[in-house]
Amino acid sequence: MINEKTAPALNIKDLCVAYQQEGEWWEAVHEVSLQIQPGEIYGLVGESGSGKTTLALAVLRYLGKNGMIRQGKIELSGVDLVQLQPAEMRKLWGHQMALIPQNPQSSLNPAMRVGDQIAEVYRHTQDMETGEARHKAVEMLREVNIPDPGRVTLSYPHQLSGGMQQRVLIAMALSSNPSLLILDEPTTNLDVTTQATILDLLRSLIEQRQTAALYITHNLAVVAQMCRRAGVLYAGRLVEEAFINELFARPLHPYTQGLLESMPRLGDHKDSVRLRAIEGRAPVFGDIPSGCVFRPRCPIANEICETNPPLSVLPEGRKVRCHRWEVSLNEAGRSHLPDGRSDRNTTEKHQLQPLLSLEGVSVHYPLKRSLREVVRREPKRAVRAVEGMDLKILSGQTLGLVGESGSGKSTLARATLGVVDKTAGTIELLGIQLPDKLSRRTLDTLRKVQSVFQNPEEALNPYLTVGEILQRPMMTLLGWSRQEAIGRVPDLLRAVRLPAMYAERLPTQLSGGEKQRVAIARASAAKPNLLICDEPVSALDVSVQASILNLLEDLQAEHGNSLLFISHDMAVVGFLADTIAVIYLGELVEIAETGDLFKSPYHPYTEALLSAIPGTKVESRRVAAPLVGEIPSPIEKPGGCPFHSRCPRLVGEICKRQPPPWQSQQGSSKRYLCHIPWEELQAQQGDIQGFEISRG
Repeated sequence: MINEKTAPALNIKDLCVAYQQEGEWWEAVHEVSLQIQPGEIYGLVGESGSGKTTLALAVLRYLGKNGMIRQGKIELSGVDLVQLQPAEMRKLWGHQMALIPQNPQSSLNPAMRVGDQIAEVYRHTQDMETGEARHKAVEMLREVNIPDPGRVTLSYPHQLSGGMQQRVLIAMALSSNPSLLILDEPTTNLDVTTQATILDLLRSLIEQRQTAALYITHNLAVVAQMCRRAGVLYAGRLVEEAFINELFARPLHPYTQGLLESMPRLGDHKDSVRLRAIEGRAPVFGDIPSGCVFRPRCPIANEICETNPPLSVLPEGRKVRCHRWEVSLNEAGRSHLPDGRSDRNTTEKHQLQPLLSLEGVSVHYPLKRSLREVVRREPKRAVRAVEGMDLKILSGQTLGLVGESGSGKSTLARATLGVVDKTAGTIELLGIQLPDKLSRRTLDTLRKVQSVFQNPEEALNPYLTVGEILQRPMMTLLGWSRQEAIGRVPDLLRAVRLPAMYAERLPTQLSGGEKQRVAIARASAAKPNLLICDEPVSALDVSVQASILNLLEDLQAEHGNSLLFISHDMAVVGFLADTIAVIYLGELVEIAETGDLFKSPYHPYTEALLSAIPGTKVESRRVAAPLVGEIPSPIEKPGGCPFHSRCPRLVGEICKRQPPPWQSQQGSSKRYLCHIPWEELQAQQGDIQGFEISRG
């Protein structure tokens, strides 16, 4: 319970933070004020570069040598941190304030056992003896719901899953019972089921301990589920602050509205909805516009916006920095109404020809036997990443592939590309069987199947210009001359909504969204029949994500190519895909046309994925039985139903011993792999209406 009358745990007043670059100081945070009460989770949202992490580092007094707090106060339990010396701050780090960062792999010491790392915190902050500290480490792991904590303390970080690693970081952060906890994108790299578990854990622990928490993220749905109040940052300015229910029901600032309208919700589909991407890009250091900083991207800006707007405090206590917030409120939602999409191909699916067919595809990675296994003549073991997969992608259609990390999605894509060898089955493209190995495929086959991956930073050669990057597939796969390829580059850039002058730029001169557009242009340069997209938007801000999804949709409508779209985000897949396949532990467990997939009954695994999605509805919603435990090892797969060890709707021994049959119903495209009959499963689940969110 939060007591509004108590003093705030964290009080930030008129904070300005600047960085020095090439001898000049540029402000990254400008006159930000906010308060967080004990036991409150305060959300801070905004695009990359908005100043969220800079503000957090300023609160921790952990800015780099080129960073400086130029103005303002940061009071923690009444003590102004700005006035403290480094030695005094060291006494607070880990004692009264703690950080849970985004990437647990880079935050944990790979050479130390997990228990020793947690015990080190107790020894440092509470002067405990080694034995007592190790005992407390086991207790702390038990408190963050890690099964068999004694065993986990003896493990190294690489022996734990991403979700377990993140729980270890939570245990370390909370071990000293800090009064302030800073969470910087703590679930961004986790799949949806693990994220849901971590969020529930954090919310419970923060409430129990009455810790003040600053939750930094670009995921608005997570903020809606976790936070009581939220502030929206843009170009280092706080442009809006409100209680969560008010912020999502009635956003006042055009930027907040743009972020909300950029999000695909479950129930949205490309046939009826056009996502609203915020035009332009956020300003960078040294290029902050005069007047309202959002003016160059604002759809309702006029002459008054050329002057700097004050931060207005409304009667109900919410804040907004906008001259025209009342006009903005009246315009909210209009840009996201269904547009009909009359230009889309309406050919019936039964008339379309399969472009890609996978039959009985399996991918196993043999494991090298130990000397002990050889002496005992034990059989060879293998990682069974994909098992007996049957899928079809129709011409001009998108197949969405969803599942948790480790379910085999990327392995299936790599087998299709020929990057990994399949163990069994056939893969046909336009009726012709593809060779297993990439080296045996013809240039024409390579041209027909292209890919876009998750991280454009790693996919683009930093030493080549954008123009050179785009020329190479045309010269290599189409046999064009350099001059022909150069002449085509401006058209490719225009197709992905980039200016022709970007051909002269290096990848380091582009934003993350622009790099991904270049990656899509490169994949499209050879005019492929099939584009494989493996998590292409998971690392992007919601506004950039919307523009990339719209772009993929437009390119498909223009060229008629097919997409294999891989993601763990059900809302994103639901927006773009015509058919969705759900895989678990390398096996297909459910497949349906998109409209049918979101109607009950669901395979229990699909139900768990849907239930784990954080929605922007703040009111309570029906939640399915929780998904417990870790995904089993693909080396030692459970017998019977592959999902039985985690299934919240386990029937009994039949699920453990007997492979389930495929269930289907006349009049629906849905098929799912389960022992529970259609009618019985539907009666258990009902309609989970809380997933669908209307558009204004």
